[in-house]
Amino acid sequence: MKIIECRHPYEEAIIPPEDVVLVLGFFDGVHRGHQTVIQTGKKIAEEKNLKLAVMTFNQHPSIVFQKLQPDTMKYLTSLEQKTRLMEEQGVDILYIVEFTSAFASLKPQAFVDQYIVDLHAKVAVAGFDYTYGPKEIANMACLPEYAKDRFEIVTVPKATLEGEKISSTRIREHLDAGQMEEVADLLGYTYEIEGTVVHGDARGRTLGFPTANIKTKSTTRLPQEGVYVTELQVGDKWYPSMGSIGHNDTFEKGRQLTVEVYILDFKQDIYGEHVRVRWNHFLRGQVAFNGAEALIEQLKQDEEDTRAYFNM
Repeated sequence: MKIIECRHPYEEAIIPPEDVVLVLGFFDGVHRGHQTVIQTGKKIAEEKNLKLAVMTFNQHPSIVFQKLQPDTMKYLTSLEQKTRLMEEQGVDILYIVEFTSAFASLKPQAFVDQYIVDLHAKVAVAGFDYTYGPKEIANMACLPEYAKDRFEIVTVPKATLEGEKISSTRIREHLDAGQMEEVADLLGYTYEIEGTVVHGDARGRTLGFPTANIKTKSTTRLPQEGVYVTELQVGDKWYPSMGSIGHNDTFEKGRQLTVEVYILDFKQDIYGEHVRVRWNHFLRGQVAFNGAEALIEQLKQDEEDTRAYFNM
């Protein structure tokens, strides 16, 4: 997959000359609804013997429109994760457009001219609710007016699960409730985060449950605080594990939120490793225990439940 980063106004030379089917959207999560849009584009591309291109943004548009601090936005997928998922969907060209004030100020006609026509799109594919400016004048129903018969338009209808729209908002609501199976149903894959293993206070080691402390980006959307059945990837291998998101209130109030993962039957030193964590199943909420002994007993039960999940 070819990745092309665009900053407005882009240089014409960075755009590949071949005709494409262009799929449009922000695609946070690349969930099953997004996958339907992308696969619609892929099918058309195969029928017409064209490359499949997707255009997304480096950050959420609301950062510019609502003047938010970039690090306050929480994403279901990082740009790196989104890129990997796009490649898995069979995308040939991924345009990552920097969503700046200059780009945001484009009129709908200018957007269509410069970011659809000039990207050599013979077909533009997007979800029914895609907009490219003020929604009253820049929605999918208005697109033929701006297209001027220069490309075909395919609008993909709403994707639903159990009668409700599949959406990033719905996924976030389930994440906030620790409902990981529901999250996976909507995503089409198990929810993941990425981070780097850093040194913690080593208290888990003294309890008999040494954990990998995962430092995540401030923009990472974490599930509800609690203890989970997880898997952790080191290198190319996934290991069964149990993960905790919380403040370790048993030992001290007001501690910083941490992500810690205890890897079953694992003895390696992995400090400094970039890892991925899958959040499979919620085991329990966070509790402030009455001392270390009560916590150890609960951790033993958590490990037993985790092993049962994996049939270990």
